[in-house]
Amino acid sequence: MKIKSVTITPMPRPMPQGMFDPMPEVIATFEDDSSKTLFSFYPDEVSFRESEFVGLTEEEAHSLFQRKDTAYLRS
Repeated sequence: MKIKSVTITPMPRPMPQGMFDPMPEVIATFEDDSSKTLFSFYPDEVSFRESEFVGLTEEEAHSLFQRKDTAYLRS
């Protein structure tokens, strides 16, 4: 099943105020109108646009995260 839309929750506030703020989450809505939180991420390491996920499967969305995370870790 493919993703039809995504919401990325708000970024944490700047430090030190945002020290305990939750990390942003990627929440996908699928073709059957079900929704699921796919993952959270550290915005100082990777970034996403909602449009990157449209048309992907859940597995492909996780692969996108892994590719970006791996690229960050190798930089």
